[in-house]
Amino acid sequence: MRIHGSLKSMAGRLAGNKQGNFGILSAILIPVILGAVAVSLDISKLLSDKSKLSESLDAASLATASALTNGDITTSQAQNFAMRIASGQISSTLSDAQVKELKASLVATVTSQGSGNKKDYTVKVTGKFTSQMLAFSAFHSAGNRTVGGSSTATSQAQTATALSLYLVVDRSGSMSWPTNTQDTSQPNGCWQYFEDNWPYQSYGKPCYINKMSSLKTAAAALFDQMDSIESVDTTNSLVRTGVVSFNDQTQTPSNLAWGTKSSRDYVTALPANPTGGTDMTGGMSTANSALNAATEASTQTSKGNKQFKKFIVLMTDGENTGNSGNWNPALDSKTLATCTAARSAGVIIFTVAYMAPPNGEALLKSCSGDASNAYKASDMPSLIRAFSDIGGKVANQTTRMTN
Repeated sequence: MRIHGSLKSMAGRLAGNKQGNFGILSAILIPVILGAVAVSLDISKLLSDKSKLSESLDAASLATASALTNGDITTSQAQNFAMRIASGQISSTLSDAQVKELKASLVATVTSQGSGNKKDYTVKVTGKFTSQMLAFSAFHSAGNRTVGGSSTATSQAQTATALSLYLVVDRSGSMSWPTNTQDTSQPNGCWQYFEDNWPYQSYGKPCYINKMSSLKTAAAALFDQMDSIESVDTTNSLVRTGVVSFNDQTQTPSNLAWGTKSSRDYVTALPANPTGGTDMTGGMSTANSALNAATEASTQTSKGNKQFKKFIVLMTDGENTGNSGNWNPALDSKTLATCTAARSAGVIIFTVAYMAPPNGEALLKSCSGDASNAYKASDMPSLIRAFSDIGGKVANQTTRMTN
């Protein structure tokens, strides 16, 4: 009974000794807590290294695919190119030994489809390095961990969306008037039409290029841009163009056709010294109807173009007068109604007011629906620039690089 009492007494004293309990609990929990902290730090370190590796491999695969597509490197150079990109991307955060290890492990695999300059390249880049564990966690984890990853990128050759473009141009009498650009091919002067002597000619020196001649040069610049879009596809199945001219009547159009030849021929054949008033309504209606016709969509589809963009380029040097010689606001309203309908149907409208009076300039600005698509040209050089810029905008909207 005494022994039992002594043990009971000792157990009571131990149970009542809170300092002793704390020491025991601490001895048990501290290693567990330290282990948890170490594991957490290791996981964080591994995730960080994994993220850095992924970023470097992504940069390497994308840059290599793009370089192959652009023709900057060959397939045999892809391995070294990818190695330089990946190591350069991550070198600031790794030791020299880790960078060396990554370079040694990196593999760039290249596959391609197509031929010539129409190839699409897919590049897969893999690599690894040893992630160094934190010294604090060494007691629970022997050695380090290998961090590996891969990245795949595809770069497609320049491709283009099909388009249908209709040029609507003024061939009224004022298009016979001269610009301020000299015609050096006739150094002794020439017979010319002037506004203050219309409709009679006057012989003058120097000789000036008239508006119609400058229009033909500017239209050629636009068609050159369209041909550059077509150049990415040798099947001649991307670009369709049409042209219609107007004075106080609408002339027979050159209907939408593949390429630019028919349109070029139409513009070239426009009279050197046209006559008549100005009525844009028929020309705009012709263009809008042609672009939105079911037959145009089916013609594009027949070439495999499930989608295509539609454009109208409207150019005038005057204002709507009909055959009266006076501004006719009713014709403006009719023209604007067609412009609105065209834009609602997805047609992008560019306008060029060429030495036009205020009413004509205001009409064209409203017709475009976008101030950046409305151009004002005051001479032959600015007219050519306007048409070239429009061609560039069309090209930018239909040609793309995808990665």
